[in-house]
Amino acid sequence: MINTTTPTATSADAEASQADRDFLIARAFDADSAVSPAPRSAARRPPRVLPGFGLSLGYTLFYLGLIVLLPLSAAFIRTAQLTLPAFIDIVTAPRVVASYKLTFGASLGAALINAFFGLLVAWVLVRYRFPGRRLIDALVDLPFALPTAVAGIALTGLFAPNGWFGSLLEPLGVKVAFTPLGVLVALTFIRLPFVVRTVQPVLEELPHELEEAAMTLGASRWQSFRRVIFPIVMPALLTGFALAFARAIGEYGSVIFIAGNMPMVSEITPLLIITKLEQYDYAGATAIAVVMLVISFSLLLVINALQAWSRRRQGALA
Repeated sequence: MINTTTPTATSADAEASQADRDFLIARAFDADSAVSPAPRSAARRPPRVLPGFGLSLGYTLFYLGLIVLLPLSAAFIRTAQLTLPAFIDIVTAPRVVASYKLTFGASLGAALINAFFGLLVAWVLVRYRFPGRRLIDALVDLPFALPTAVAGIALTGLFAPNGWFGSLLEPLGVKVAFTPLGVLVALTFIRLPFVVRTVQPVLEELPHELEEAAMTLGASRWQSFRRVIFPIVMPALLTGFALAFARAIGEYGSVIFIAGNMPMVSEITPLLIITKLEQYDYAGATAIAVVMLVISFSLLLVINALQAWSRRRQGALA
């Protein structure tokens, strides 16, 4: 073990110890003439390599203000130029409301699908060992690494009427590409890793003794999962669900190719914002963006609350 104490500090400690010993010996022979040693000076702290708290906090607030708060405040300032009736007319127009329904409905549906299949994929990757397991584990992160536009083009090619999957579904009367169903498929594909990567660490740290104890008490596999495993995994699953839902609301690149972008049918809200910007309707675009921003911020608060709940629950179990 390397001794990091400096020679100056070592000599000072030695002198202080010698003074203490001299005082004890003198007091043993003559308590009246014994002189108490001077109090030790506080050890000097070594200089920190990183900046202090004040400087770090200043840099953090400056960076967040420049990158996050300034652009968001610009949207609110632009929207504040509208009167309240004009703002309400813009955000409640039939075309805008239809885009809200499609965006939030498809995002919710995709998050629910990912919550179920994400838990299943995470369970298989953690609990079973089979050939190709690491390859499948790596493929889970493919939607993260794949550009969203590439994902949209690939899904459109697969589910188009002349595509591999579309040609099989077309005789059954199921049309995916250029319909709201295509939006659901794209959002499901892009947001699957959120649930898997949120649940997987919790399953890996889950002790097998809990299941063994439940089965020892006579519980079946389903009862062991429902009453022992699922309550522990549920906070992480809810967090992954909220992350997938919040991120799907603002998805654009992977959806515009497969959606068809027909107003009142398959037009998502981010595309509507882009359309209004191309028409130089900046007030309308910022008004819709503010509504989406408020909803996204509310979801962010819910995500943080779920994460805090998950940490407290895991800490109590530990």
